[in-house]
Amino acid sequence: MYARSRGGRIALAAALALVASTFVAPASAQRRERNANLPPAGPAPRLAEGRVLLGGATAADKGVWIPRFGVTEPIAPLAQVPFQPWAKALYDARQIHEFEPHARCKASGGARQFLTPYGVEFVELAEIERVFIFDIGGPHTFRTIYMDGRRHPPDLEPTYYGHSIGWWEGSTLVVDTTGFNESFWLDRRGLPHTTKLHTIERFMRIDAETIVYSITVDDPGAYTAPFTGGFNLGWDDGIELFEYVCQQSNYAPELMVGEERSSVDRSSPIVP
Repeated sequence: MYARSRGGRIALAAALALVASTFVAPASAQRRERNANLPPAGPAPRLAEGRVLLGGATAADKGVWIPRFGVTEPIAPLAQVPFQPWAKALYDARQIHEFEPHARCKASGGARQFLTPYGVEFVELAEIERVFIFDIGGPHTFRTIYMDGRRHPPDLEPTYYGHSIGWWEGSTLVVDTTGFNESFWLDRRGLPHTTKLHTIERFMRIDAETIVYSITVDDPGAYTAPFTGGFNLGWDDGIELFEYVCQQSNYAPELMVGEERSSVDRSSPIVP
């Protein structure tokens, strides 16, 4: 578990700052790049007291955050991911079969939540001390981050998003999450995990159009040591949360059964 002491947070911040530049350079062919003809991004909007906002400057400013990243790329170089043997074998199998739960309308925790072409929307409700993250595509669900200083409950029922508590460190929202189930992939390429998974995510808004996202994965059930990955999120101005109906298969069989499009046994319940 990660300590929330001042010294521990400073050490973690320094470590993540060091690796941030390493994990934000995926294959350019799959990126959704910012239009190079636009003027430079302005400063991040802030509250009167100076704290950065994760949305627009006013309620009328609409927009969502999309990955400026090759969403099918690993969130960290595989050579630096400390797989346990069984986890590496499962990861390799997923490169062939691609039975991703997200393609069957299941919610996705960890970094996978942010690796969709439709993006996410952050909603901050200061009066109840919570931040909500709404998924726009896929299962069309939302995640709750408690900002009221609470700790994780001792006996959590595992869920897709887990139990998230957060706090601000300057312009960075830090989110500590545990209590995950095993029914999703950590990223779109198929990083596995167990119910021992514990993540620390950092959302650092550096200007009006960019959030630097990093995630530290600590799962002694699947990996031999913690590791860190991440990517940038870009502001897609003027877009709002829209109606999205998630239906299994129909238009993307390769996402469910791989490129070979081999048949799938439907005689028994599908377990992600």
